[in-house]
Amino acid sequence: MVDGVTRVRGVAARAGGWSARHRWAAVVIWVLFVFLAMGIGSAAGRIDVKDNQLPGEVGQAQKIIDDAGLKEPAGETVFIQAVDGSAKATDPAFRAAVDDVMKAVDGTGEVTKVMSPYTAKTLSKDGRSALIQFEVRGDADTAPDRITPVLDAVKKVQGEHKGLRIEEIGSASMGKTFKDAFGDDFKKAEYSAVPVALGILLIAFGALVAALLPVALALTAIIATMGLMAIVSHLQAMSDTANSVMLLVGLAVGVDYCLFYLRREREEREAGRDAQTALRIAAATSGRAIIVSGVTVCVAMAGMLFTGLAEFEAMGLASLMVVAVAMVGSVTVLPALLSLLGERVEKGRLPFLNRLKRGKRNSGGESRVWRAVLGAVLRRPKAALALAAGALIAIALPAVGMHTQNLTLDQEFGDSLPIVGTYDRVNQTFPGGASPANVVIKAVDINAPEVKQALADFRAQSISRGASDGPIKITLHSAENVAVVDVPLIGGSDQKKAEKSLDLLRDHVRPDTLGKVRGLDAPITGQVAGSKDFNARIVGAVTPVFAFVVVFAFLLMLLCFRSLTIAITSIVLNLLSVGAAYGILTAVFQHGWGASLVGAEGVGAIVSWLPLFLFVILFGLSMDYHVFVVSRIREARLQGRSTRDAIQHGVVTTAGVVTSAAIIMVAVFAIFGTLSMQSMKQMGVGLATAVLIDATVIRGVLLPAVMVLLGERNWYMPKWLRWLPDLTHDESAVAPAVTAHHGDEDRDRIVRV
Repeated sequence: MVDGVTRVRGVAARAGGWSARHRWAAVVIWVLFVFLAMGIGSAAGRIDVKDNQLPGEVGQAQKIIDDAGLKEPAGETVFIQAVDGSAKATDPAFRAAVDDVMKAVDGTGEVTKVMSPYTAKTLSKDGRSALIQFEVRGDADTAPDRITPVLDAVKKVQGEHKGLRIEEIGSASMGKTFKDAFGDDFKKAEYSAVPVALGILLIAFGALVAALLPVALALTAIIATMGLMAIVSHLQAMSDTANSVMLLVGLAVGVDYCLFYLRREREEREAGRDAQTALRIAAATSGRAIIVSGVTVCVAMAGMLFTGLAEFEAMGLASLMVVAVAMVGSVTVLPALLSLLGERVEKGRLPFLNRLKRGKRNSGGESRVWRAVLGAVLRRPKAALALAAGALIAIALPAVGMHTQNLTLDQEFGDSLPIVGTYDRVNQTFPGGASPANVVIKAVDINAPEVKQALADFRAQSISRGASDGPIKITLHSAENVAVVDVPLIGGSDQKKAEKSLDLLRDHVRPDTLGKVRGLDAPITGQVAGSKDFNARIVGAVTPVFAFVVVFAFLLMLLCFRSLTIAITSIVLNLLSVGAAYGILTAVFQHGWGASLVGAEGVGAIVSWLPLFLFVILFGLSMDYHVFVVSRIREARLQGRSTRDAIQHGVVTTAGVVTSAAIIMVAVFAIFGTLSMQSMKQMGVGLATAVLIDATVIRGVLLPAVMVLLGERNWYMPKWLRWLPDLTHDESAVAPAVTAHHGDEDRDRIVRV
């Protein structure tokens, strides 16, 4: 206390005070930071994750290809089949169609190595189907952009042979299909998220300027992070997936943090504070909650760095950076903007949406709906706890039988794309032909007699032992001493059966043939192998990631609230929220309960990367609400309220902003549940339902029920832990609200920074 002014400890309070006093400097520094980050990042360019950074044998195989300097071309196949099943590949009309296709695709000038099915022996067992195989010229990465003339040529031949089914499939044609069907759709979802968030904020604040501030902060944080991602990618490779996740997380936390800050500042002004004092109180309270929440979210995102998967590491680092940038912006440039705007933050008021003003002066900023709900919870906390916890545990139960895998083409897109039907027909007729295993062999001398004999034995045993029905194709690169063997797996698009065939190759056929040649490496890659290796690495990463996130989140809660009880309940409630999200995912997408409502019929599995990704994201985002609500409860408790009154005050006064923040998150995530790819549907539904549960059942029912039952034990800190650093801030210095006419003697009691 100096000259009657109480000075509040804390980084957020000091940052907010400095920004309010040097508002133009704070704004200019932020704008310069955003422009510099984006400018330097654009100049540096972004380096993306490469295939040789993939886990297991898939990465090993790609490394052999890269080290040899080989450029794998994009392989394409034209599938020809009699529509009524009567015609045979030896019939003149069938042969004529084969010749027409070969001539047409070769005539485009875009392909090479066009192989006749009669020469390559790519005819079906029943003699009614054939495969014409060829390679696309140039870089495989750009092949999808150049495959259109070939697709048009095949389509033209199809029009000339009505009795036959003539369809093209391959890495280039599938890449083009994905880009056309999903790429634009995904971008539209990203772009629509901003107007959706803005619309909800307009309803929440009832004023255009107030609604624009959170969106502006989130967008500038995202722009700055995009530049930082490009810079950091020279140390840790990034990806398009990481960029998309960063946009999602950045929009969510950027809007949330600004919403928390702005809502508290408005609440204090409506309670009678002058604008300067209201801003100082917001800095000391909501600013602190933002920092605690932001650090906790960053710790959760850092858990992805322990997976050993380059894609996950990129997502984790990108998410961590955008949260950190949004957090810094919220406690620096936001106070400066609010100080500059003053009452003008209410500009653009929409009278019919002015819900925050209505009744607030009489209710102290408290939500009437949540006051009624909370009243019932506090009257019967044991019943509320049993009912809510029991319901969430029941919802989580299906997750016990969760099955994860990399989704196949038909699982990912269902029957929404014609190429999926082609994929299924090729796999039915030529099992594994649409997604063969690829054995990449590196030898001291690939033409040595023992190597050639091992290759012949491998081909023979792959068929005789039941891993493949053939045809098995061997491509030699003599100058590089490398060979690539394409093995169609028995099981085809049935992932479980195909994995059994892959295991047979890896565990028996390879050791008994290629494994006997000294100095020879033969990793097996391909779609099935990639799924299996990725899943195995994810399963292995679960324990260290879970342990890291839970332990560090627990420690942060312990240090920031100086309560062992708060730290434990925080972790338990968050785990319950994540468990419920897992249960809903499994019920809908694996068991098909209500799947038709989201267009997810027949998926039968959860995409392998999603459970760990959801855990990290949800655990971090859940802390937003938890820290904000518990901070308000602790603040009221330190001001002299009883624990019960503090709980009631903290929950009902934060309910409005938490509800608004949750609605924004749910709306944004739900957009991704409308996309074509089932993996994106799963991510969107999982995130949206988890946030909804967390903001309602967890924060509105379970948290107050648990806290009121614990009573004073909420603030328990054992003596043997009191040596830990004290990261709490002095919320008790925030005086109870005063009215505008109380005069100078009341203002002296108000917090000063």
